[in-house]
Amino acid sequence: MASPNFSGDGQQKTVEDFPCSLYLTSGLHGHLPFLSVLNSFLSVTAFLGNALILFALHKESSLHPPSKLLLRNLATTDLCVGLMSQPLTVIYLMSLANEHWTIRPYAFLLPFISSYILCGVSVLTLTAISVDRLLALLLGLRYRQVVTLKRTYVIVIAIWVLCTVSSAVQLWNPVITLWCGIIEASLCLVISSFSYTKIFLSLRHHQNQVQDHVQQPNQTNQLNIARYKKALSTAIWLQLTLVACYLPYCVVMAGRPSPTTPGPGSYTQTLIFLNSSLNSILYCWKIEEVRQAVKDIIRHMLCHCFSS
Repeated sequence: MASPNFSGDGQQKTVEDFPCSLYLTSGLHGHLPFLSVLNSFLSVTAFLGNALILFALHKESSLHPPSKLLLRNLATTDLCVGLMSQPLTVIYLMSLANEHWTIRPYAFLLPFISSYILCGVSVLTLTAISVDRLLALLLGLRYRQVVTLKRTYVIVIAIWVLCTVSSAVQLWNPVITLWCGIIEASLCLVISSFSYTKIFLSLRHHQNQVQDHVQQPNQTNQLNIARYKKALSTAIWLQLTLVACYLPYCVVMAGRPSPTTPGPGSYTQTLIFLNSSLNSILYCWKIEEVRQAVKDIIRHMLCHCFSS
């Protein structure tokens, strides 16, 4: 059975032709069972953890709706990683371990496309969250008039469409998909860095003004600033966690290891998947309202199980 033609140059391409595929290495074969078990476990934690977060966000009404929508979108992508990308990756790893060469190209293509879409949505959503936090600081009272739920829905839909289209181009020309990913990641990094730098400088300027004029902000402003800093802390932790999980993979891909290396790309891709499980932990740790809602859901589930 011939491998599918993944490009438009008229030549048959196999999975080995993809720069993102670092599984096919001679030294990695003994690691395939471990990687399969690890990804299976992370698939369960990502799915259950983010399903719980989505229930908690649905019940929580104190968060600003547009901001909550962005968090729900991020949790949805993480849930889909555990539901689709990781199980498909496990199937691919097992096809290599069992030497099912006929299904290998197809087993690679499906997890690659789903991972590309979901990871792209995660990166763009976190960028949107950074801009949302910047607008909340700069616009003040006008923030709720400018950042509406309807406009946020438009942004979320645009993110999914953009990532899906750029991923579908993989079937025609993988090089274009690769460059789309590079440009997207670079722009997101620049925008997020600018947003958080601007936020830091603005907060520092505000603090200096208060100290210079020896004036005490009223209690309402103190509460608003404290609440804003908590939301900002959550966004920054999510951003830093994503960078920490994605950076090793980017370094490995930039290095393009030779086929005789033990396939570090396979472990760094698993680290990317780990990000989906870690995010659900960050929600509970950094967002008090979500943490309380999760506790209530778990308590209700335990009471229901014991009562029945």
